[in-house]
Amino acid sequence: MITRIGMIAVVSLIVPLVSLAAVVDEQQATYRASGAGPFNAKIGEQLWQQDVVNAKDGRPRSCTTCHGLDLRSMGKHTKTGKAIKPLSPAVNAERLSSAKNIRKWFKRNCKWTWGRECTPQEKGDLLSFIQQQ
Repeated sequence: MITRIGMIAVVSLIVPLVSLAAVVDEQQATYRASGAGPFNAKIGEQLWQQDVVNAKDGRPRSCTTCHGLDLRSMGKHTKTGKAIKPLSPAVNAERLSSAKNIRKWFKRNCKWTWGRECTPQEKGDLLSFIQQQ
């Protein structure tokens, strides 16, 4: 039998995941409106690991350069050395909780990593991948 405290604990875990899904769904709807989709987490994982040679220093970069392969673990910015909280929404409830932050970080990180902004298709695929972590 589930106790009242146990039920509250379960609900407190489910509610944030539902609201995260709503934020991701909203962003993906925006990307679909510009002609992107359907979105694929497997392609998002490939994009996550894709190396791009940086034009300035000639070194390869990918999302894993700072965030790592395991999105449940801490990352470290390769240039600044600053710690990066886990990107997995299952570990870090702040991730994917704000459309404004999603837009901000895609703009900044795509430009730093790939030397350009991500396309709506890439953003949708990456969100699908991150959401599953």
